[in-house]
Formats: sequence, C-alpha cells, structure tokens
Amino acid sequence: MTDILAPFFRDIGELFRPALFNVYFAVASIPLGFVLAIGVAVVRHRGHPVWSRLAAGYTSFFRGSPLFIQFFLVYSVVLSLNLSLWQPLGVDRFILHPLFLGPFVLTLNTTAYTSEIFFGALRTVPKGEIDAAHAFGMGRWRTFRSVTWPNVIRVAWPAYTNEVIFLFQATAIVYFTLPLVHGQQELLIRAEELFQRDYNVFLHFGVAALYFVVISLLVFVGFGLIYRRLMRHAGGPVPRWVRYAPKFLR
Repeated sequence: MTDILAPFFRDIGELFRPALFNVYFAVASIPLGFVLAIGVAVVRHRGHPVWSRLAAGYTSFFRGSPLFIQFFLVYSVVLSLNLSLWQPLGVDRFILHPLFLGPFVLTLNTTAYTSEIFFGALRTVPKGEIDAAHAFGMGRWRTFRSVTWPNVIRVAWPAYTNEVIFLFQATAIVYFTLPLVHGQQELLIRAEELFQRDYNVFLHFGVAALYFVVISLLVFVGFGLIYRRLMRHAGGPVPRWVRYAPKFLR
C-alpha cells in the first residue's frame, strides 16, 4: 500500500510550489480587478455617454476574446515597446517579467467580467430607494455607500464567486503564453514535465487537478460564509466565528 501511495504523495510535494504561483496570480489580480470593476460598472451605468460607450467597448473586447489571445496581444505590445520605452526608463526587467504581466492581463480580464456582473446588479437597485435617500438629503457618495452598494453586492456575490473560481483556473495558461523565468512553473507546466518522465497521465495531471479542486472548494467555503453574512437580514443563523465583518460588507 505504501508503494502505491508513495508516487501520489511525492507528486503532492512536487506540485506544491507550482501551485503557489497559481495562487499568486489569482491573489495579485482579483482585489484590484474587483475595485476597477466597480468603477467601470458605475461609469457604464451613470457616466457620460462617451465614457459609458468606452467602458462598454472595453468589457466587450475582453469578454469576447479568448484569454489566451489577450496574453499574446499584451505581451507582444509590451515587447515591441521594450527598446523604445522600457529600457530607456530602466524598467524592462520588471515590465516584461511574468510575475507582473500575468496579474496585469488577468486583472484586465477579470475587471471586464466582474464589471458586467456589477453593471447588471446596479440595474436591479430599486429606484424608490435611491429617491428616498436623496429625499433624506444624502449625497451621491453616501447614497452609493449606504443604499446602492449593499443591494449590488448581495445580488452580484454568487456570480462573482464563480468569476473568482474561473479566474483561478485561468491561471493555468499564464506560462503557456509568457516565458519561464528562473525556473518558474505553475501547476500544469510542472505536471506536464513530470508526465514526460514516465507518461503517467492519471497520476501527475490528477494531482494537479486535485490542487485546483481543493483550492476552489476553499474559495467556495470562504465566499459562502461571506454571502451568509451579507444575507443575514434574510434569516438563517450566522456562526459566531463569522459574525464580524468590515464596514464595507455590512
């Protein structure tokens, strides 16, 4: 039994460090994409017609094109500016590094998808609540913070949870389009390298898939607890250990 499980546990150890790169790409892009998506959604919903159309064009491009091609396009553009811009500025090593370009492209992508989720949620906010806030003398910012945003985040959170999972899974193609630097490898690249040694596809890619499943389940659990907190007014007990929440989640 030990001989059978030994390769499995060995692969878990071999793929642990590559899995950290996948987690890094997701963690480095999701928070910024979340914040930018709010701005894009608000501009589309309430902004000047010109800016609203530009925001709609941005979301249409990144939602309509494959992420694989987006990586190639951005990398090609950045590389073409290397001699004329990045090297004279002395930032070529930083700009061309996958640990910067990877989160950069993923942020652009998740901003487009998340803004579409928030844009749809913004359109569900009851107009009567907005009018009531204005009648009480609330300004735009206070109305958004106290009335609009709580409605938006509750409606959008389940769909946004799926977007976070999709983005984490999309990190598997970063090093298929960007060059490897200093031996950096994410899960699928490392699993493919192990596969070329003994052609055991079920072991190596199975363990890589297991990492994705486990991390995705952790995201589902964490985001599910946040959603329960957001929807506590609708009834249902909230565990004592998740009753605290920052003000922007209340």
